Amino acid sequence: MEVVGVLVPIVEACGAVVIVVGALWAFARFVVVGLRERDAGAFVPVRLTLGRFLALGLEFQLASDVLRTAVAPSFRELGQLAAVAAIRTALNYFLAKEIAEERRQLAEERADEGTGSRQARAT
Repeated sequence: MEVVGVLVPIVEACGAVVIVVGALWAFARFVVVGLRERDAGAFVPVRLTLGRFLALGLEFQLASDVLRTAVAPSFRELGQLAAVAAIRTALNYFLAKEIAEERRQLAEERADEGTGSRQARAT
């Protein structure tokens, strides 16, 4: 199973790259938005995108853990995988929940803005 030994670091590296790229992108957007706008709500899309990058990176990391234990796992390795998978799944769940909530709030704000501008034009 030499293939798995080669694949594990590749998949781990992919996860790390996704997280680093997402963090760099989010930081750049944070700076741009911070210079243009002083409204805290303007940062919500930046947080949502960073959350998506983090969730994807966690999926890659979990995949590498699964690959690592796929070949003749011991009970100890299975226990470690179960613990890591539970923690990462919980992190992913709460991250997805927060992203959905932020998305809903953003959609409501945009709908309110659209209604407000239509009402201003009507009067």
